[in-house]
Amino acid sequence: MKSFHNFTISQFHNCQLSIVNDQLSIITFALLLFALPVAAQTDSTSTSSYSNLVLPPAGVDVVTVEEESAPDDTDTLQMESHVPPTLPWPQRLQARLEELTHHPMFETSQVGLMVHDLTSDSVIFRYNHRQLLRPASTMKVITAVTALDRLGGGYKYRTRLCANGKMEGHTLRGDLYCVGGMDPLFDNTDLKAFVESVRAAGIDTIQGRLIADLSFKDNDILGEGWCWDDDNPMLTPLLIGKKDQFMQRFEAELRAARITLTGNRTAGRTPLGVSVLCERTHTIDEVLTTMMKESDNLFAESMFYQTAAASGQRPASASHARQQTRQLIKTMGLDPSAYKVADGSGLSLYNYVSAELEVAFLKYAFRDDMIFVKLYSSLPIAGVDGTLKKRMKKTAAANNVHAKTGTVSGISSLAGYCTASNGHRLAFCIINQGVMRGSTGRAFQDRVCVALCE
Repeated sequence: MKSFHNFTISQFHNCQLSIVNDQLSIITFALLLFALPVAAQTDSTSTSSYSNLVLPPAGVDVVTVEEESAPDDTDTLQMESHVPPTLPWPQRLQARLEELTHHPMFETSQVGLMVHDLTSDSVIFRYNHRQLLRPASTMKVITAVTALDRLGGGYKYRTRLCANGKMEGHTLRGDLYCVGGMDPLFDNTDLKAFVESVRAAGIDTIQGRLIADLSFKDNDILGEGWCWDDDNPMLTPLLIGKKDQFMQRFEAELRAARITLTGNRTAGRTPLGVSVLCERTHTIDEVLTTMMKESDNLFAESMFYQTAAASGQRPASASHARQQTRQLIKTMGLDPSAYKVADGSGLSLYNYVSAELEVAFLKYAFRDDMIFVKLYSSLPIAGVDGTLKKRMKKTAAANNVHAKTGTVSGISSLAGYCTASNGHRLAFCIINQGVMRGSTGRAFQDRVCVALCE
């Protein structure tokens, strides 16, 4: 039987009569119709809405959500080094990095790479260091440094429970206000503390409403440039266990504690003169550790919005947060208009930065003791913990490289610090773009890191 895909339109029309005369089934006729190649319909002036649809080839890794949890230990970058081991440092390192950047993988993908010697304050190596690339989760380095610089090391995330009205016996004739501060660490323990504070105030009946004060930030629940079909975090000021279920959970806990509520749940602003029944806080260190070690996107976006709110902007917005980042970029002596900062986590398709910019943030942090101590301790450690736990084991980079990973579709990145064999502290950034398998990008980055540490 001949292949249907070799038919032209004229051949198809000529065969219709034959098909009918042979009394083939309608199903066979329909199958023939759908077997026509799309190219045969190009004479039509209409354009199919699927004409630009591109499906990934079989076997290609497609990651649309930040995915850091399962890197493998397999070295997929088959390349032997021909650099003489007798070369002195840093010539040996430079030759090795130059060798790596000539791998055939870069016939179909890009890389931006920069290594800066923090001890001697000199550039060791750079390759496409000003190329604008999508950073994925290494964007969190920029967010973290900006937040620590703008907020300070003692900053705390706050969620308050307030009451207004008057007490008559054990009855509050007024409302309870839950004032959100976008704390991603607020959990069941904190919620129970809210309930206990109501009981401690002698309240067993609330003749009023439960009001959610969401004025901390704007109404945007997703970041700019996020894929709509990703499993994205909800950007709300009132969080419980990282989910947007605060008010219903609080009401359920009140009723479970036999506290009667006569009003409904609603949203509104907290008026002046209210009484604070309870305030729960978490430190920036606590948030930073989870944000960096586990590459948590919600924690990063929360930190992004904290910088906006701390500048006095209410409700805080992503635009206000971007202003804070751009101001710091300008302080570093770079042009903020040369980059695109869309969000704080790196999920956005609109982020465009360079290896040079990320290294500038690492250098800035290194020169500030407070920022460096907090940032360095929060970064994943190669072969030890976080998103680097399974990488670079049994190499010179193990327990040496402290760096933030990044992975989204087509992007794999790594930015952080390590110590060279001569004792010099190095800052580096590697952004692989256009890599169809994340393992290929990770293997390249691991080779670079081992070279930096040997």
